[in-house]
Amino acid sequence: MSSAKGSFARRFMLLCALAGLWEIYGRILNNDLLFPTLSQTLLSLYEGIMSGVLLVRAGNSLGVLLQGYLIGTALALLLAALAAASRLGADLLDMLTSVFNPLPAIALLPLALMWFGLGNASLVFVLVHSVMWPMALNTFSGFRSVGSTLRMVGKNIGLRGVRYTIFILVPAAFPSILAGAKIGWAFAWRTLIAAELVFGVSSGSGGLGWFIYERKNQLDIGSVFAGLLMVIAIGLVVEAVIFRWIERRTVQRWGTQTS
Repeated sequence: MSSAKGSFARRFMLLCALAGLWEIYGRILNNDLLFPTLSQTLLSLYEGIMSGVLLVRAGNSLGVLLQGYLIGTALALLLAALAAASRLGADLLDMLTSVFNPLPAIALLPLALMWFGLGNASLVFVLVHSVMWPMALNTFSGFRSVGSTLRMVGKNIGLRGVRYTIFILVPAAFPSILAGAKIGWAFAWRTLIAAELVFGVSSGSGGLGWFIYERKNQLDIGSVFAGLLMVIAIGLVVEAVIFRWIERRTVQRWGTQTS
C-alpha cells in the first residue's frame, strides 16, 4: 500500500512539474497561435465543458467507438474460438492476421468512403479493423496457454463446443483477452480521432477529432489544446478506471493474474 502511495505521489509530482513547464514555456513564447499557456488551455477546456460543446462531441465519438469496438470484439472472439477448435481455424486466423494486422486502419479510409459514404458506417468499419486483429491474436494466444489439466477437467465434466469455450477457455485465458481488449481500445481510440480529423461530420454533428479540426481552422488554438486534453482524459479514464475495474472483478478475483 505504501509503495502504491509513493508511486502515486511521484507521478503527481511529475505531472505538476510538466504542467509548470508548460505554463512557463507558453508565457516565454507569448504566442497563443503557436502554443497557448496551460492556464489558457484549461480556461478553454472549462468553457467547452460548461457550454456542452466538448461533452456533446465526446459523446458522439464514444458512441461511434462503442459500436466499432463491440463488433470488432465479437468478431475477434469468434475467430479465436474457431482457431482454438480446429487446425483449419488456426490457419485461417494466422493467414488473416498476417495480411490485415500490419495494415493501418487509417489506410482503409478511402475504401470506407467509397463503400459506405461519408458517415458513421465508415468510421465503424475502420474501428472494427483496429480492434479485431490484436484482440483475436491475444485471445488465441490465451486459449493456447490454457493447461492440459484444466482442459481435461472441462472435458471430463461433459463440456463441449461453446460451453467448453465459455466456461473453461475464456476464464483461464482472460488475462490475455483483457490485454487484447486494452490494445484494441488504444488502437481504436487513436484511429477514431484521426478519422474524425478527416471526415468526422455525420448528420450535422461530429466528434472530438472534428472539433479539433474546426477550432484549428478558426485559429482557436486554446480550444485545440482543450480538445487534445479531452482526448487524453478519456483515454486515461478508460485505461486506469474502467479496465482496472474489470481486472479487479475478473482476473484478480478468479486468481488468474499472471503477476
